[in-house]
Amino acid sequence: MRDTRYELTPSPGGAPKLSENALTVLQSRYLIKDQQGECIETPAQLFSRVALLVAQAEIKYGAGSSEIKEWHKKFYDLMASLKFLPNSPALMNANRPGGMLSACFVLPIEDSIEEIFETIKQAALIQKAGGGTGFSFDKLRPTGDRVASSGGTTSGPISFWRVFSETTNAIQQGAFRRGANMGMMSVGHPDILKFLHAKQNLKAFTNFNISVKITDDWMRTLLKSGATLHIVKNPRTQQRYLLPRRLDITSYTINDLYKLTGKSPSASKAKGKFYTVGDIWKTLVKCAHKTGEPGVVFIDRINRDNPTPSLGRIEATNPCGEQPLLPFEACTLGSINLAKFAARGSNHESRTTNHTNMDWQGLAETVKLAVRFLDNIVDVCNYPVRNTVRLTQANRKIGLGVMGFADCLFMLGIPYNSQQGVEFGATVMSFINKNARQASSELADLRGPFPNWNDSIWRTQKSKKVRNASITCVAPTGTISIIADCSNGIEPAYSLVFLRHILAEARMLQVNPVFKQVAQKAGFYSKKLEKQIVKTGSIQKISQIPAKIRKIFKCAHDIEPQWHISMQAAFQQHCDAAVSKTINFNENATAAAVDKAYRLAYQLGCKGITIYRRHSRLREPMSLY
Repeated sequence: MRDTRYELTPSPGGAPKLSENALTVLQSRYLIKDQQGECIETPAQLFSRVALLVAQAEIKYGAGSSEIKEWHKKFYDLMASLKFLPNSPALMNANRPGGMLSACFVLPIEDSIEEIFETIKQAALIQKAGGGTGFSFDKLRPTGDRVASSGGTTSGPISFWRVFSETTNAIQQGAFRRGANMGMMSVGHPDILKFLHAKQNLKAFTNFNISVKITDDWMRTLLKSGATLHIVKNPRTQQRYLLPRRLDITSYTINDLYKLTGKSPSASKAKGKFYTVGDIWKTLVKCAHKTGEPGVVFIDRINRDNPTPSLGRIEATNPCGEQPLLPFEACTLGSINLAKFAARGSNHESRTTNHTNMDWQGLAETVKLAVRFLDNIVDVCNYPVRNTVRLTQANRKIGLGVMGFADCLFMLGIPYNSQQGVEFGATVMSFINKNARQASSELADLRGPFPNWNDSIWRTQKSKKVRNASITCVAPTGTISIIADCSNGIEPAYSLVFLRHILAEARMLQVNPVFKQVAQKAGFYSKKLEKQIVKTGSIQKISQIPAKIRKIFKCAHDIEPQWHISMQAAFQQHCDAAVSKTINFNENATAAAVDKAYRLAYQLGCKGITIYRRHSRLREPMSLY
């Protein structure tokens, strides 16, 4: 029996061509179901449902019914062609109860019980609707610090962090997708040692990514002399301390630290007694090598690009790090599938340039339409937390990025781990960024710049009217890249054949469509080859595959970390916000290699870095047999 709670939206265009895996994901998470749990919506109706709501935002700017129909068709075709998809909450929630369309939120955590638990409530509402939340724990007083109202002492940031994590676990069952969080702490917080080690227990905080916030001054000190004593500061009193080496990481309190009342002790007196800047860095690197956590964010670099510094400093990012946001700010993301703009039929031989094989005009048109789509979402999104509405609509941040980049390189015959690949990455993101800014500027002419424009760097530094305070970033596109049947974000292919783990413990075999087409055309594709690839994750030692094809079809673990970082840096040069990218390491990589990668990311201008050493966790979202 049909569920009459929903009026399904007729499609204004042809049905999208979807892979079997895409249909599986849509049926599992996105399509409207009846009370018995059976899908009553088709993928075409889903895209139509989203497109219609986004088109209706045009009413605010004077569009009549005929224009709304035109925009409905344009936005539908944009998604149904799989050239562009918005973030998952938009696909899940458009024209449905709740109506929350944004994926990214940052919420403040102030230093009182009332404010902490108010933030926990707000995070629960956001995650129930499918959004992700980022937090900074910097303002919470350290373990053992005095609580004046009770006369007792605080249990510290980690204990409250645990409440946030358990809240995410509690609402998981009824949510559209797995809850995601980002937890950040300044390297100068007294509880930094606890924070660094918190996720070394692989069963703890599984719904959090974590990053340490590092300033430019701290990095300069590290690069100049790692022997400099590491100083921490109590955020409540501003009192400075040193961290004795004898501390028990799990149980130390503020009273166990060495209080600085004047100058720091001389190097000779302090030698071997206290943590140095180099010691903290080594601890961070060691923990990341072991479990992939924590990552690092270069917080001053992020704030130099803060478009509205008069409103305050950026304290945290969304769960995957690509969208730095002010407290109580939200952002909707969307990604362009670059594989749709690359010419097929490449002979996969090395060339000096492949730029002529890109449909640049088509890409420019898609960028322009995608910017309008995302700007419209700001007007029709129903934000579950009232405090986010004012700031989000006043800054109108959007996050236009890419997916299918690795597939695009495959199609153009460009190795990912090459200077040509890095240069192409910079070229394509520069093109998108330029056209996205132009599209935002044209919208500003039609609709006015974002309300906080007058006090923003767009006016004071760039003298440019734009509709959106921030326009571009690069997201990981985990699920929407499955729907689009393309590689995710700017990552290299994990493997040309692999198992993907999705919600409810389901596993899907994922075969790279570009490789399959090339292999079939060359006559060497077979099920036996599939099984061979899924065991190792690489084709580099399979002699039956021509060398010129092996050179192009390099996967994540075939590529040295420095090429991963160079690619991230190339995209970062042309992004308003930031870039989500995992720097892959093979299982036998050393901590020294991780140290080198973190330093290189800083030197090349990245805003943050996350590494992952293969098999360093029990469960991975993608795996081989």
